Amino acid sequence: MFVKYAFAAAVALSSTVAPAVAADAKATTPIAIPAPPAGMGQIVFFRPGGMGMAMGCSVNENGKKVSSLGSGKYFIMVAPPGRHEFSVKSEAKDTLALEVEADETQYAACKIKMGIMAGRPDIRPATEAEFRKHAKLKMVDADDMGPGEGALRPDQVASAATASSVATPR
Repeated sequence: MFVKYAFAAAVALSSTVAPAVAADAKATTPIAIPAPPAGMGQIVFFRPGGMGMAMGCSVNENGKKVSSLGSGKYFIMVAPPGRHEFSVKSEAKDTLALEVEADETQYAACKIKMGIMAGRPDIRPATEAEFRKHAKLKMVDADDMGPGEGALRPDQVASAATASSVATPR
């Protein structure tokens, strides 16, 4: 008798859990990265999850904070063509120099490595494929952005993505 009820409970439970599992298994919508403004380039900075979940990766240019990257976050920075040097710092400092070209999108990843007292941020060039591999990334909040120039606010990205999808006939 117990086996009969246990089997019935298992069947009932599986029918309520199955839709939730199926919803999680659905492919997430790819992140829309708009084209940079004409004559400008852009860099997509991202931080996949992993070590140092509570620690931010603050990206700076010319001593000014552009934005902080929490775990699982990204932001887009529009920049004029030319050499740009970005730094991240906690107990150690790391820098990344990029040659930005007009009408080009580049990618940069920030990772937190093990440090002595705190995590050590590591910033490096990345590829679009690496960025796309982390489909659950979320855009940083406007509150995480600093006074440094170029980081697009979420509303700016949304309007640029809409404008580029309207301009590109399908």
